[in-house]
Amino acid sequence: MPPYDNQVKKYERRPTEGNPAQTEAWALIEAARRMAVSVTDHPGDDKASKDARKAALRLNWRLWTIFQAELTTERSDVPEEIRINMLTLCKFVDKHTVGSLANPTPEAITVLIDINRNIAAGLSQIPTDADTAQPAQSTGAPPAKPGTGGDSGGGGNPDPNPQPIDVDA
Repeated sequence: MPPYDNQVKKYERRPTEGNPAQTEAWALIEAARRMAVSVTDHPGDDKASKDARKAALRLNWRLWTIFQAELTTERSDVPEEIRINMLTLCKFVDKHTVGSLANPTPEAITVLIDINRNIAAGLSQIPTDADTAQPAQSTGAPPAKPGTGGDSGGGGNPDPNPQPIDVDA
């Protein structure tokens, strides 16, 4: 049984309005779900299976292109370190997707599924303004801005000196 069969049903939720981070997380999870379905529902190497995987890969690629375009605008509210790390990850996703489109194997697609799931998990942990109002008053910490890219998905205290990911190494 492929590892994503049980998780496909968990992805069928819609985001709530007014929270860009939750919307971005939902989009990543939806793209991951479609890639997982393309692997589980089309396990063979026939043309129909490859076409289904390529369609899911192209959808994911479009999503990451949107993220990349948003991160390169001058009006981006994403902190510089996170912006650089995300752009580096976008570059990796671009390169990996091109290779996967040439040879859409389940193993290649699984890498992209895992990236989407991890970034979505980080975005899902960004509190909304309503969630941060009470803790910010008691701790003196400023509320987090929704939709700013969040932490790197690890939760807890983010690294104060994050290093860009070198995908060429």
